[in-house]
Amino acid sequence: MSIIENLEQRACDLALYIIENKATVRQAAHQFGVSKSTVHKDIAERLPQFNRQLYLQAKEILEENKAQRHIRGGLATRRKYKGE
Repeated sequence: MSIIENLEQRACDLALYIIENKATVRQAAHQFGVSKSTVHKDIAERLPQFNRQLYLQAKEILEENKAQRHIRGGLATRRKYKGE
């Protein structure tokens, strides 16, 4: 398997994981052992070139997560200071 095929496969795997689990970039990066930057690059730059439909589905989840991150951050801070 060539390097290009590996990158394409990883991008597809990342997108499927994000879609199936409604995962954040951070969760996907942790699951696959790559950096958040790699997840962003695979989804935003590589995936649209060869699987536009999968890209659009993953993008929708990531945009939803991005819109909600300020809420999750606030909840995490609240838990931290309440000792939960």
